[in-house]
Amino acid sequence: MKRKLRLTLRGRHIMEGYSFVALWTFGFLVFMAVPLVRSLLYSFQDLKVNSGRLQATWIGLQNYRQAFTVDVEFMPILTSTMLQTVFTVPLILIFAMFSAILLNRPMKGRIFFRGVFFLPVIIAAGETLQKLTAQGAATLPIFQQYDLKSVLQDYIPLELLAPLLAMMDSLTLVMWGAGVPILILLAGLQTISPSLYEAAKCDGATPWENFWKITFPMIMPMLLVSTLFCIVDSFTSVMNKMMKFIYTLVFNKFNYGYASAIGWIYFVFIFLVIGVVFFLFRNTTAMARDRR
Repeated sequence: MKRKLRLTLRGRHIMEGYSFVALWTFGFLVFMAVPLVRSLLYSFQDLKVNSGRLQATWIGLQNYRQAFTVDVEFMPILTSTMLQTVFTVPLILIFAMFSAILLNRPMKGRIFFRGVFFLPVIIAAGETLQKLTAQGAATLPIFQQYDLKSVLQDYIPLELLAPLLAMMDSLTLVMWGAGVPILILLAGLQTISPSLYEAAKCDGATPWENFWKITFPMIMPMLLVSTLFCIVDSFTSVMNKMMKFIYTLVFNKFNYGYASAIGWIYFVFIFLVIGVVFFLFRNTTAMARDRR
């Protein structure tokens, strides 16, 4: 008599999870694993093109030492990239949260407005985004037309004014980059049961309390996914100074070994930032659970 294989509920969930990531894992092993390992090996080598082929010379950690001790461009570009991400990602998340809450309300034309918010994700990407940025479409002309920096610096300290103006000037990019986070947060909002808000209303909860006690804790997993997406998207954007720097090293200066080392250093910094985000969200989720 054949014995039937029965999986527990946890086992079925595990199998479903593996089935979702199986295709990506296969694609990674086939198309990305070998180039990734090669780039790591190239970072310890000096690569030169000789007779149409790459000639490698092992130099150890020299490329990494050059990045931190010799190259005067690397650290300023890395610092600028990190600061840009720190300023941009919170703005995108706040705008995406606000927009998702509005788009989740019952109103006429809701599907149309959802499409409008996602449209820049399709249009403003890749080469199109580079062309628009080069033409000044990513900035607000009001700052240059009225020279707001000179007008406001008499009332606001320049140390505070410069970051504020930079944040205001990047609002166009914020709206362009908020399409995917809006959809993710909108999907999270639609999973919240209306009965929770009805029970809170019967208890006399205000809309502000509903947001912090129900909405925010319930969409925390979606907010984490949105944050990770925004961070990765910011670090790999075509307007990212570090990406342009690596592109110049590879295709203009043909310094493949040093470019590989810069790429791995950049990857480690991104990995550390993502680790910090996971740590903060874990603590925030635990605090929200304790409040409930």
